[in-house]
Amino acid sequence: MADGGERATWGEGLRFAFGTLSVLRVRVERWDRAAAARAMTAAPVVGLVLGAIAAGAGALVAWRAGGLLAAVTAMGVLAALTRGLHLDGLADVADGLGSGKPAEDALRIMKQSDIGPFGVLTLLLVLLAQVAALAGQFGQSTPRGALAVLASAVAARCALAWGCLRSVPAARPGGLGAMVASTVTPAAAATGTLAAALLVAAPGLFDGWSALRLPLAVVLGVGCARLLLTRCVRRFGGITGDVLGATAETAATGTLFALALLG
Repeated sequence: MADGGERATWGEGLRFAFGTLSVLRVRVERWDRAAAARAMTAAPVVGLVLGAIAAGAGALVAWRAGGLLAAVTAMGVLAALTRGLHLDGLADVADGLGSGKPAEDALRIMKQSDIGPFGVLTLLLVLLAQVAALAGQFGQSTPRGALAVLASAVAARCALAWGCLRSVPAARPGGLGAMVASTVTPAAAATGTLAAALLVAAPGLFDGWSALRLPLAVVLGVGCARLLLTRCVRRFGGITGDVLGATAETAATGTLFALALLG
């Protein structure tokens, strides 16, 4: 493993990002905080790739079977491409927050392998919201649904950079959360989010409203994730891998909800 004091390249950061945030087989050459900083900043690129795959699958199903099944397909593909990592984090954080216990006990609950009632309920509501919002987008048009999938996937990974700001500590030592915590500058997080939002808007340039509402929805989704992040940092004293996963799912859901409200 390379020395964490050496500056990592963007290539090393991207391999770190794809290796930890997806099932895609890549060779991770560095596993240190320097590479982690690059990885979390470049995480929206992972969102673009995974989102494009899921959007393509959803569009194919929408062509033959309609918007509802297309939405389920797209969400299923995204979950499979991440091994359900973010959904698992969301459920664990819901159990930790819902427990009402001190931070140390809540973190212990989150680390357990089982899912409690708060986690089950949260997963159910979030997945229903995502599928309902996406089904509405696919129902209007297949390209619109595909772009909604892409926007939500990108927003989810933008939220990871904000969760790893240098002002945000790790809640406990060890694990992925401690590796990536406090590695990203505010400027890098803002630049990455802005660039990702503009890329998502590019396919809609021929439709002025789409070009506006897509990046706006991404920003609103990331804003929702920031609210959860603030709550978790106050409650747990910092971030864990579960907290990052929960913020990602929150950003995705917020983006889809925003797109539904924006019409």
